[in-house]
Amino acid sequence: MNRADHHVVIVGGGFAGLTAARALDLAGVRVTLIDRRNHHLFQPLLYQVATAGLSAPDIAAPLRHILRRQANVVVHLGEVVGVDLGAASVRLAAGTAMKYDSLLLATGATHSYFGHDEWAEHAPGLKTVGDALDLRQKLLLAFERAEATDDPVERTAWLSFAIIGAGPTGVELAGTLAEIARHTLKSEFRRIDPASARVRLIEAGERVLPSFPPDLTQKARAQLERLGVEVLTGRPVTHIDANGYRLGETYVPARTVVWAAGVQASPLGRALGSPVDRAGRVQVGPDLTIPGHQNVFVLGDLASVSQNGKPVPGIAPAAKQMGRYAAAAIRARLRGQPPPTFRYRDFGNWATIGRMAAVVHFGRIKLYGLLAWWGWLAAHVFFLIGFRNRFVVLTNWAMAYWTYRRAARVIAEQPSGAPHFPQKGDT
Repeated sequence: MNRADHHVVIVGGGFAGLTAARALDLAGVRVTLIDRRNHHLFQPLLYQVATAGLSAPDIAAPLRHILRRQANVVVHLGEVVGVDLGAASVRLAAGTAMKYDSLLLATGATHSYFGHDEWAEHAPGLKTVGDALDLRQKLLLAFERAEATDDPVERTAWLSFAIIGAGPTGVELAGTLAEIARHTLKSEFRRIDPASARVRLIEAGERVLPSFPPDLTQKARAQLERLGVEVLTGRPVTHIDANGYRLGETYVPARTVVWAAGVQASPLGRALGSPVDRAGRVQVGPDLTIPGHQNVFVLGDLASVSQNGKPVPGIAPAAKQMGRYAAAAIRARLRGQPPPTFRYRDFGNWATIGRMAAVVHFGRIKLYGLLAWWGWLAAHVFFLIGFRNRFVVLTNWAMAYWTYRRAARVIAEQPSGAPHFPQKGDT
C-alpha cells in the first residue's frame, strides 16, 4: 500500500495521542485525530486551575491550533463509542463509522470509586477542565458559605476540607489548599478566620505518595504537616454524603470532599474484547498492540504494559514515549521492517507539596525541599505546550511566590439566597 493511502486513526488528544500525531508529520500518511474535546490538556497542572492559581487556557490549547501546520492531520471533534476490529473501523457517537489502516487508542482514564459510584456526586474528582472549574467554585464557595452563616456548627462544616487519596494529586491539592487558607485569604474575611480551616489528607494505605521511597514519603508528610495539613494514613473512608464522610465509625461533618484516590481506564478499552486488568487497562504486547491485530495500538493510561517485572506508570512521560513509539512502529512496518520492542525510560517521580516544598525521586537521586521544588517547576514548564503557556504560567507562579496571590479566584455567579450581614450604620 502506498504510504499516502495509509490512514492512521488516533483516538484521544492527550499526551500519547498528540505526541503520536506530531511524530507522524513526516511519515507520508493520512492522520485523523478524534477527541470529544477540542483541546489538549496538561493534566499534571490541573490542580492549579482547581485551586485558582492558573486559568484553564494557561494549561490547555486547541488541538487544531497545535496541529495547524501539519497538513497530513485532520482533527475530528467527536466521541468514539466502539471498535469493529473485523471491519477495521471505529464507531462514532454520531452514528457514523470511520475506517482505519492503523488505529491508536489513547482515551486515558477516569475516576474509580471502588464500587461506590454514588460517592461521585459528593466527592468530585479531577480529570478535566470542567472538573477543575467545578472544584474551584466549590472550594471558594465553602469560605463564602462559612462567612455567611451564624451557626458555629455549620461554619465548622464549611471550613472542613477532606482530600481522599494521597497520591501526587491529593498531596498537591492538600498542600495548596492549606496555603490558600493560611496565606492567600488572610485578612479578606470579617466574620471568619480562613486559617482556622481544617484540611485533611486521608489515605487508606500506610504512606502518602506510595510510589516514592519510604524516606521521601516521610519527608513529604512532614512538609505537609508544616503547612497545616492533617495527614491520616491507614484510615479508609467508608461513607461519603452531602454533609460529610465516615472514617471507621466516626462521622465527620464536611461540606467539601475531593476524590483523588483511584482511577480506572476508559470504557473504550473493554470494547476491544482483549484481556484487561482490574482497572480496565488493556493488556498489550511488547509492541503495544493487542493480540492478533498488529495495527491496533493501545497507549497511555489505557494500556497495561510491564517492563522488568514492573508496570509502566500511568504518567505523562510514559504516555509521550508510547506515542512516539507507536508512530515509529507504523513507519517501520510501512518500510517492511519489524518494529523494535517498546522500552520505557524512567524520568523519575515528581510531586510538589506547597511553596518551596517538593519531593523528587530519579534513580538513585532523592531530593526534597527547595531544590526539589525548583526542579519540579522547571520540568513542568518545559513540558507545557507552547511559548504563551510557558510564559503565563511562569508569570503567575512568580506572582504567587512573592505575594501568595492566586490569579483566578473568580466565582462564576453569586450564590442565591446569600444573607445580608449588618454593618455599622445599618438601620
